[in-house]
Amino acid sequence: MKSDTWTIEQVFQDRKQYKLPFYQRPYVWSVRKQWPLLWADIVDKAVERLGDGSPAPHFLGAIVVEPQDKSGLRGVETYHIIDGQQRLTTLQYILAGIRLASREMKITSVDSFLGAVMDNPNPSTMEDAEVEVFKVWPTFSDQEDFIKAMTAKSRDELKAKYPAHYTKHGSFRVNAINHPPALDAIWYFAEQAEKWVLANGANEAAFEALIMAVLSDLKVVMIKLEKGDDAQVIFETLNGRGEELHATDLIRNYLFMTVDRKTESQQDLYKKKWQQFEDADSWKQPERRGRITKPRLEWLIFSAIRAETGQDGDLARLYVDFKNYGQGRTATQQLDMLDLYGKHYLQLSTGKGTMPVARFGDRLRPFDTTTTHPLALRVSTADIDDTEKTLIFNDIVSYIVRRAVCGLTPKNYNNFFMSVLRQWSQGSQTHAAMRTLLGQSSVTASVWPDDAVFSHALQTASLYGGMWTSLLDAPRCRMILTELEGWLRLSKKTEEPTIPDLSNLDIDHVMPQSWYEHWPLKDGSKGTSGEAYAARLLEQTGGALPPHQQDVQRRSKAIPTLGNLTLLNLSVNRQAQNKDYATKKKLFIDHTVLRLNGSLMGRETWDEEGIAERGKQLAEAAVQLYPR
Repeated sequence: MKSDTWTIEQVFQDRKQYKLPFYQRPYVWSVRKQWPLLWADIVDKAVERLGDGSPAPHFLGAIVVEPQDKSGLRGVETYHIIDGQQRLTTLQYILAGIRLASREMKITSVDSFLGAVMDNPNPSTMEDAEVEVFKVWPTFSDQEDFIKAMTAKSRDELKAKYPAHYTKHGSFRVNAINHPPALDAIWYFAEQAEKWVLANGANEAAFEALIMAVLSDLKVVMIKLEKGDDAQVIFETLNGRGEELHATDLIRNYLFMTVDRKTESQQDLYKKKWQQFEDADSWKQPERRGRITKPRLEWLIFSAIRAETGQDGDLARLYVDFKNYGQGRTATQQLDMLDLYGKHYLQLSTGKGTMPVARFGDRLRPFDTTTTHPLALRVSTADIDDTEKTLIFNDIVSYIVRRAVCGLTPKNYNNFFMSVLRQWSQGSQTHAAMRTLLGQSSVTASVWPDDAVFSHALQTASLYGGMWTSLLDAPRCRMILTELEGWLRLSKKTEEPTIPDLSNLDIDHVMPQSWYEHWPLKDGSKGTSGEAYAARLLEQTGGALPPHQQDVQRRSKAIPTLGNLTLLNLSVNRQAQNKDYATKKKLFIDHTVLRLNGSLMGRETWDEEGIAERGKQLAEAAVQLYPR
């Protein structure tokens, strides 16, 4: 490689274009971080020049470019930007802003000097004049706005091109809108240039000082690669400068820098396979797994590699993992893999779509069991029919729900599901094989509870709203109650067999947690919260409970069990809170159509026996809903 210290004027003079490979990330510098700092450096140099000083150069770091061969006489000298696109693009935006300010202040004598470092001459000798007239050519997603903003002759023309970004009085909007980076930057630097020039004489000398500060006082180390230099290695070495790069930025550059140009087309691969991953709404949304939040695309790549290889991995080493996976595979093969898994992962992650994996993702969302994702992707992309996939996903849901209800830890899920993935991938890829693998362990860390254990837990465990502990949080409890409602509708002839969205309903304890005032015990006596606490403590310490405390403790244990839980509209739940059963029953009759609540309406009383009876009925339904 060759390196030289260049002024910005040297960088942009002559007929040359610094072109950003279309697969690199877009422009990300902003007014919140980099622009004010760079402008302050420029202004410092301009002030020195106005004071007849000789400013010392201000270095902006290294710019790494890769010269591109010309195929004929036409065209400008072209360089691919390996590192430095944010700085080069920002410098063009600064010069564009200064030019707009000078034109509006009728100081046109500097226009030709700015044109020499902003516009390539002689368009008739170019291959593509609309592109090659620019000194910098951005990545694919930035190109349209780059052209619109850079070709504006005035700020009024910018307003005409982007009317939605200005108020009715012509002011630049600052709230509740995202401006295209090119518009945002040029407008910002035009305002700053005008403000500074007005404060420093409002004349040609002030503009000249400002322009010279940019072109002569800012310097870079220009590194030009030569044949044989590895652009990807250099990119990785320098990537820590400026705005943080995600692992996916490195992966994207790795993929396209390693394209075999003899047999593969970079542009075709980008448009057909990678461009979909630039969609911010689909792939740049943050997703949380445990305590880690990363863009969805990173989780896709992490899960896809696991699904493909069956090997565990470290998210912090995602780029290294992907490079290792890519050894011996072409860029096309690697992008085909991401394209395939991407279609399935998006439905898994969002819980929306027509594939069985979408329903699986939606059902397990409350349980935060993303450790199942590699296995789910492997199943979803397997060459088996959707009926078989649905049965497999139902079993995985059953495994997780049964363990949660039985109070069994999810700490070993990553190791367990990766082991199942490896064994299932290497063996018979069938529902029967998956069921065998899920049920083969008898140790507590990974056992799939049988019907008897599951049913007993459903009827006796403190599932939700217990005095001291609960096995389920609200989203998980609501999911199980919602699915039970759906199961009850399907198992009976009903006017509305499909289950509606019940996510806006509240979880209600039919016999309230604060039962002491309106819910007497079987012998007619009342209890207190103090008695309930004392009974629980005495039982835990092995003490003998008197009859009254036995009744209080029996009730305290029954209240958070499945038999006493239901779903209600939030306002109805608040109205019914802690009321006696007759009042709650009337509210049920008036405001609920759920089959979960059907048996409640026919009862005259609600007590521990009623809770046990309903709990048994719901447990029988749950055993079928979550089969083992």
